[in-house]
Amino acid sequence: MNTTPESDLASPAFPRTMFHGALNYEQQKKRAKELLKAFKKQDPIALDRIKNFHPRFSQKSSSPSSFTLADCQLCIARESGFASWLKLKAHCDQLKIKQAQINAGHIPDLDDGNTLHIRCGSDIRHSLKIAGFTGDFHEFNDPFCQGPIPKGSKTTLLEKRAEFIASAYGIPIKEVIANQKIAYDKLDQLWDYDCVVLWFEHDSYDQLILAFLLDHLSSLVSRPRLELICIDQVPGVPDFVGLGQLAPEMLIWLWENQRMSITDDQLSLGGKIWEALRQETPDQLNAIITAGTPQLPVMKNALKRHLKELPSPNNGLGLTQELTLQILADKGPLKGKELFAILTKEYEPLPYLGDLMYWYELSQFMKSEPTPIQYEKPHDQKTENAKPPQPWPERIIHITDTGKKLLAGKENYLKLTPVFRYVGGAIVPPLS
Repeated sequence: MNTTPESDLASPAFPRTMFHGALNYEQQKKRAKELLKAFKKQDPIALDRIKNFHPRFSQKSSSPSSFTLADCQLCIARESGFASWLKLKAHCDQLKIKQAQINAGHIPDLDDGNTLHIRCGSDIRHSLKIAGFTGDFHEFNDPFCQGPIPKGSKTTLLEKRAEFIASAYGIPIKEVIANQKIAYDKLDQLWDYDCVVLWFEHDSYDQLILAFLLDHLSSLVSRPRLELICIDQVPGVPDFVGLGQLAPEMLIWLWENQRMSITDDQLSLGGKIWEALRQETPDQLNAIITAGTPQLPVMKNALKRHLKELPSPNNGLGLTQELTLQILADKGPLKGKELFAILTKEYEPLPYLGDLMYWYELSQFMKSEPTPIQYEKPHDQKTENAKPPQPWPERIIHITDTGKKLLAGKENYLKLTPVFRYVGGAIVPPLS
């Protein structure tokens, strides 16, 4: 059923880091000196870096003595996403000024009280305040990347989403409905603001919510000025995962350099994507992926990743399930928190799951018979007087023989599970 067009999604070449993006010029100079020193020793990693980022590598490598500190500075700059060392220095200088302004409390006006910042989480709320933003903040965090997205009325959508969130994440249904009311009702009160700014990154969690918001905004008869910050990379951040990892001065940099007005074409595309997400087959989404999403450049890969949760024709697994088994096969038994960290940092091509969301995936996975993964009970829990089970992040998880057969394509997960899986509007029933 996984009929996604060929994807350029790939796991990271190295474990991801969570660098905050606030480059330090002195540190970059030190890195350039270290690179030159390693090059002179013909260190293979240094040679590979220079080959990838120096425009005249072959000429320079034939005469190592001609390779200078300036050459290494150019490599460091290009490795960090800058065209030249001077541009890297200018960027560092700007960040240093912004950091000094934040520390001194002398921050230039950025927004005002008539601005609403919308984000699909609370991860940048505090950093925005530190950076000097004074507008209101609204968190809209319905995780459409997990669970059903039914067709029909708004009432139907909210009911199904509330039922799923309460069941999947162990939150009382009354609390879910109360939070839902706050999140959704605010979207009908945007006339209270002169400007609404959407802050989003490139994973499927963010992008599916963005599609919903664009569809909603397109339906408003009158609306405030709409602006968007939507990114998949940041200069100086080799492993950008999300806005929450960035320092406050980097949020100012994004505000000044990446903010743009939302166009009618973007609103229209958001509506088409939201409609396609709610369909019972992936055909419409595949058509959008094939046509491309130039109005929303980072949306295409997010949609590809979303459809990777449909069953693989090889073994019936979604990508999260397959990566989980692959990690356990590669690394051996792991604590839940270790498994989640390795998934996010080393295996997942486009990280989008939070810890509660991943626990839901594991708990569903373990309902199959026989199960592909199992918890290893600690020795002190193997008696009649055993203590209550540890929280899932502390439990040791290992792959079973069934899990190994699934990885080898010798078993079909859909024949083992009693669970109905939802990928947007698509419902994947078990075969048993």
